[in-house]
Amino acid sequence: MVETVDDLSSNGMSETDYTLEPIGVVHSPLTSRKEAPRQADEGAPQAWLELSDSVTEGLDGIEVGDEIIVLTWLHHAHRDVLKVHPRNRVESSLIGVFATRSPDRPNPVGLHRVSVLEIAGQRLRVAAMEAIDGTPIVDIKAVLRNIDER
Repeated sequence: MVETVDDLSSNGMSETDYTLEPIGVVHSPLTSRKEAPRQADEGAPQAWLELSDSVTEGLDGIEVGDEIIVLTWLHHAHRDVLKVHPRNRVESSLIGVFATRSPDRPNPVGLHRVSVLEIAGQRLRVAAMEAIDGTPIVDIKAVLRNIDER
């Protein structure tokens, strides 16, 4: 059975029924949204991903040189925004946030495809990442080239 949002509401579930627990934190020289580039390839620095002791075992199989997808919670995002000017260009028409990569959105999940440069215990040093210092890490997924590039 496929449940719709309406079905979930009628079953007594609410947004408080969904809990994301951070598994770690990003350590970056970027300290504010203002100084962070919009995308990693626009001058983002390397960063360290520090994972909680409780999930370190989940790093087994990740090696230097691997590409991974890091999902973050963009904790400085505005959650009440539904339309934006793409890339903050006011001369552009407003469009819905779901048609953009804006950090401002109802559930500000960040998506970062990065290369692993170093592994030191429960810490990963990664190439260019536009997340600011202190950004919570929600999950890490492997890049599966055969599937992700389709």
